[in-house]
Amino acid sequence: MGSTPARSPLAPAGFPDLPPVQGVTFATVEAGVRYSGRTDVMLAKLTAGTTIAGVFTKSTTRAAPVLDCQTKLGSDPSTPAAILVNSGNANAFTGRNGQESVDAITAAVASICDVPQNRVFTSSTGVIGEPLPHDRVTAQLDVLNATQSADTVENAAAAIMTTDTYAKGAHQRIVIDGKAVNIVGIAKGSGMIAPDMATMLVYIFTDAVFDQGALQALVSDLSDKTFNCITVDSDTSTSKKIFTCTA
Repeated sequence: MGSTPARSPLAPAGFPDLPPVQGVTFATVEAGVRYSGRTDVMLAKLTAGTTIAGVFTKSTTRAAPVLDCQTKLGSDPSTPAAILVNSGNANAFTGRNGQESVDAITAAVASICDVPQNRVFTSSTGVIGEPLPHDRVTAQLDVLNATQSADTVENAAAAIMTTDTYAKGAHQRIVIDGKAVNIVGIAKGSGMIAPDMATMLVYIFTDAVFDQGALQALVSDLSDKTFNCITVDSDTSTSKKIFTCTA
C-alpha cells in the first residue's frame, strides 16, 4: 500500500474551485506503478488546434520522457494531443529501458486515443534507477480514454503527486481584447525545487489563443522569473518540466 504523508500545516483548507477549460479533458486511474491504493496515472486529452510550449530541467542526465518531450515541441498543432503522467517511478537513470518505455506508452496512447505519436507527451515522477513497468500503464489506457471529463482536474492534480502532502492547483480568469479567458494550472513538487524546477511537474491550460513561438517565449521568460528562482535543498532533477497548453 502507498503511505500518505501527514498533511502539511501550510496546506490550504481545500483544493481550489477550478473551472473547466475548453479543449481539455482528464482521467485518472490506479495502475499500481509502484503502490496500491492510490491513483498514479493521469491522461489529459487536448483537442486539435492546441498549441503546446514547455520548459525543462537542464540536468545533463535528463530522463527519457524529458528528452522525448523536448523533441516534440513545435509539432503540428492542427492535430489532437495528449499528456500522460505517471507517479511512483521517474523512468530516470534507466538507460535503453527508459526510451523503450516512452516509446511503448506513446505508441499505445496514439493508437487508443487516435492522436499522432509525435503529439503524445509523457512525464514520470517517483523513484529513480528502476525500469518503469510501462505495461501497467498501457493496460489502463482503454479506461483512461473512456472516462475523460472536463471536470476532474482535481483528480489529475492528485494522481501526479509523489511526496506532496496535498494536491496543488490554481486558477485565474482574465480579459484579453474584451474576451474572458481561463488559465488553470496543476503542479507537484515539495523538496528538490532548485533552479530548473527539479522534481516539479507543472501543467497549465488556457483557452487563450497563442501561436507556439509566442507561447514558448512567454513560458520561458516567466519560468526564469518564478520557478527558476526557487530553491529548497539545492537539488536539480533529471526529469522535470512545465507544459503550457492553449486550446
